[in-house]
Amino acid sequence: MKFLQSKRQPVADICLLLEGTYPFIRGGVSSWVHQIITGLPEFTFALVFIGGARKHYGPRQYELPSNVTHFECHYLMEGSENPRPAEKKGNARAFDSQRKLHESFKQGFKVDQNTIRKVFNDLGRRRGITQEDFLYSKESWNMIDESFKKYCTEPSFIDYFWTVRTMHAPLFVLARIVENLPPVRSLHSISTGYAGLLGAMANVRHGIPFALTEHGIYTKERRIDLSQAQWISDPEDPVSDNLNAQLGYIRRLWIRFFEVIGTMAYQQADPIVSLYQGNRSRQLHDGADPEKTLVIPNGIDPDRFREVRLARPEKTPKVLGLVGRVVPIKDIKTFVRAIRAVCEVMPEAEGWIVGPEDEDPKYVDECRQLVTSLGLENRVRFLGFQNVNEIMPQLGLMVLTSISEALPLVILEANAAGLPCLATDVGACRELIEGAGEEDRRIGPSGAVVPIADPDATAKEALRLLGDSQAWRSAQRAGLERVRRYYTLDSMFSQYRDIYRSLIIRSGEGNC
Repeated sequence: MKFLQSKRQPVADICLLLEGTYPFIRGGVSSWVHQIITGLPEFTFALVFIGGARKHYGPRQYELPSNVTHFECHYLMEGSENPRPAEKKGNARAFDSQRKLHESFKQGFKVDQNTIRKVFNDLGRRRGITQEDFLYSKESWNMIDESFKKYCTEPSFIDYFWTVRTMHAPLFVLARIVENLPPVRSLHSISTGYAGLLGAMANVRHGIPFALTEHGIYTKERRIDLSQAQWISDPEDPVSDNLNAQLGYIRRLWIRFFEVIGTMAYQQADPIVSLYQGNRSRQLHDGADPEKTLVIPNGIDPDRFREVRLARPEKTPKVLGLVGRVVPIKDIKTFVRAIRAVCEVMPEAEGWIVGPEDEDPKYVDECRQLVTSLGLENRVRFLGFQNVNEIMPQLGLMVLTSISEALPLVILEANAAGLPCLATDVGACRELIEGAGEEDRRIGPSGAVVPIADPDATAKEALRLLGDSQAWRSAQRAGLERVRRYYTLDSMFSQYRDIYRSLIIRSGEGNC
């Protein structure tokens, strides 16, 4: 291994590769990252944060724990200014490796390790493909021109050309990060995407053991985002009723790009962790090796919520709470519409939206306007970021209307706090509420599961639970029992402790 064979002392046991999350975004995956760092104090951590542009992130939302020994930030949209144009021939051998890589993925073949090694070792290097080579060389032009003629189904070469340029620009930023990566014993990416690709590149270049954890399936989430993205224009095809055909070639090219870099992360990572069996199945479908995959659910400490349970009033509050970021993927609008339907039957009911509002101001404005248009100004409250432990005793039901989730901690925390949950049928929500196996299901439901984007079904189940004290108490007991039996922090920490020890041993750094 390049780093560990040198005389440089490693700065950390584990280097966490973080895309758009910790420590600048609060909640969700970031909360999990903070848990892992603080819960495993025997290990030291380096943090490599990757973001789009600096302006998209404010100050840190977490104080870095004492076992974080290194922290660096990189912004893919601010990698560097394009160099001055200069005529270049380009490295024919390096571009030929790029062609083989592209052809393998376009044909649906698994890329051989030799080709991956050549591509990653060439990227950003003078004897390979520098950024100048990619931007201005004859070899680069020929490769783009050949690919356009062979594969592109849309008439605009200019659109295709600039898409390829934009798509590849961040890769040179990643190459520079890899080249200057501090000496570490192991790598752990918390997603595929650019962070996963960074892990794969560092694994190939330096031989550093690389683990991958996916909370949600990154490629699935990017497909949702890209299918709706307004910055990509599609040619109209009023005849086709096939969704894939309705997506233009450029849009499908972006989707395929993230599928490809996800597959490359799967090829290099070991182990590949998911939070529940449904996501593991998706990883296998997308090319992950079954022998390298395993499931480790999120966990919490139920005892931490003892005071929250004791603070709960005897009478169940008629308050529905949604705890999460005010962003489209949480589908706040369905929650608001459900509150209107609830209030028609239960006029005293309220809906509280508890979470940060700084990520998508436009969407926040749309949600507030919807509240006003439905006449719910006195029934729906936007509370912003709050101490959730202080909020939960005031709620009668935790509600998630998300269109995509992995294994949401908020359900586990609500259950530990004695609060039944109502959630859409996404991610592990059904497992968390109804049980993951036969023994688990015998505990009983801790709430209800409803279809995505269905405010009427959401309202119906909310009214059932809030209006039936026996059903509510039964759900409360089931949730607390399920968390205590299957979703504890101790279990999660134990499994990641084993993973980290294994990675460090593989790195040749001895025992931990």
